[in-house]
Amino acid sequence: MNLTITINGKKQRLQTPPDRRLIDLLREDLHLTGTKEGCGSGECGACTVLLNGKPVNSCLMWACQIEGADVVTIEGITPEHGLHPIQEAFVKEGAIQCGFCTPGMILTTLAFLCENPDPSSEDIHQALSGNLCRCTGYAKIFQAVTTATEKLRANK
Repeated sequence: MNLTITINGKKQRLQTPPDRRLIDLLREDLHLTGTKEGCGSGECGACTVLLNGKPVNSCLMWACQIEGADVVTIEGITPEHGLHPIQEAFVKEGAIQCGFCTPGMILTTLAFLCENPDPSSEDIHQALSGNLCRCTGYAKIFQAVTTATEKLRANK
């Protein structure tokens, strides 16, 4: 099928089988390897990308479902020089651990903070409940989200 999508702000025209998963399209065809595949069944959140501004598990999305969509990967939020404020917060708080879950955590955090710029601790825990960290670094991850919230609020 012919597919037209916007990936990280750039409109792309691709030819792909309709049953190609979004994660495979991103990693194998477009070489955007920041998106990681953990479980392949939508349980871990490692493969999270933003689809029209909402976090989705790219391992569960088919190419035929994303025609005309706007997709943002971790590569799409990183400025040319430096890091996004959420990325900076994750580094500052030591929330990157092995790094495998980090792109999904950061993109989920970005979408969450766009919806809720002043979250409670419970809000943060709930928002990240679909993202698993095998290093069990949740305390530092939750602190990173709090730090990012403060940093984003200060930048407004």
